[in-house]
Amino acid sequence: MRKSREIIEPASAAQASWAEEPDEQALEALSEWRQASAAVEQHGQRLDRALAALAPEFSRNYLQQLIEAGAVQVNAQVVTRAASKVRVGDLLGIELRPTPQSQAFQSQPMDLAVVYEDEYLLVIDKPAGLVVHPAPGHWSGTLLNGLLAHHQEARLLPRAGIVHRLDKDTSGLMVVAKTRAVMDALVGAIAQRQVRREYLALAHKAWEAPARVQVDQAIGRDPRQRTRMAVVDLERQAGKVARTDVRLLASQALACLVHCQLHTGRTHQIRVHLLHLGHPLLADELYGGRPLAGLRRQALHAWRLALQHPMSGRLMSWQSRLPADMAAALSTLQLDPEPVDGPALQ
Repeated sequence: MRKSREIIEPASAAQASWAEEPDEQALEALSEWRQASAAVEQHGQRLDRALAALAPEFSRNYLQQLIEAGAVQVNAQVVTRAASKVRVGDLLGIELRPTPQSQAFQSQPMDLAVVYEDEYLLVIDKPAGLVVHPAPGHWSGTLLNGLLAHHQEARLLPRAGIVHRLDKDTSGLMVVAKTRAVMDALVGAIAQRQVRREYLALAHKAWEAPARVQVDQAIGRDPRQRTRMAVVDLERQAGKVARTDVRLLASQALACLVHCQLHTGRTHQIRVHLLHLGHPLLADELYGGRPLAGLRRQALHAWRLALQHPMSGRLMSWQSRLPADMAAALSTLQLDPEPVDGPALQ
């Protein structure tokens, strides 16, 4: 097969909470033991409130987590209830550990599948399962951590130069900036729809729509399930315009293979638009897909990426081979795809 990528809306500066559990031994090495006796005015206070005076730089919520984790002692005895009352003279002790969030921007060497790199940008072929940004539940082991280790300038850039995202279980091509000027230029090019983004998707059921269809449906938060996005009516619900061009490549009774080109970059755009057409992605449980033909993750691959180099002005494009799990599913389902732009997909 050839190459691709998926772009999702540029992450806003406000998205500062970020993704795999931190290394416990590393956290312990950075821990600090702090203790003090409860003052008269603290008599009868909740333990978490009393500890807030001992460690004011930490939030009450995080102090409660430390209490539950057994990191707090009262008179040399471990106490795990934040609501426990303290008495004047009680010796309070707490093992202060860095928050997982504070570890999110640590560099972590990893094998990155670099498709192209120069002094200004790099293009990465992201495997399924790799989280792009640190986030609750995934505070390390992310692409961002790998980029910080890959080149020194990444630490000087917002989000280490990441200008768009792929979902954790979406594979394929991503472009990353290596300087602030290039980062600004790429964000602008994406916003102005000057970056060509093409995907391959395996979806449920025989294809029912025309062989080529333009889905022009706004996308917003699903009011019935806040973890999902949905097609919305902008006159009644908050959302953003979204357009995806879809082309049928192969179809049989159980599944179909389609080529998708993004014209906007909304969260979960292809997944939502294909569901709107009645064809959820294979194994995409969030949007009604089921495992099929050995696939256990959403069957979406960022296959081709094309852009004008922000510095040289040269038109450049890259393609990514269909990953092994999707290629195997294609074979199992006996889907014989039509070529895209001439060369065959496989």
